Amino acid sequence: MYVCICNAITDKQIRKAAASGVKDLWDLQRELGVASGCGSCKEMASEILRESRHATANVEPVRYYPATA
Repeated sequence: MYVCICNAITDKQIRKAAASGVKDLWDLQRELGVASGCGSCKEMASEILRESRHATANVEPVRYYPATA
């Protein structure tokens, strides 16, 4: 879904930026140009970024144990 119409930025691009280490709206503006036009996408972009960062922060590593013979 397009979040920033002015710069054709999608939610997938914002999630990918979050996964690569973007931490806040300022970083997101520098990386993608989101919210640098009319600014009406600022709240939605911030929310997607916050959700994406929260989701990746709570992921625990998967532990694999060998099956007993």
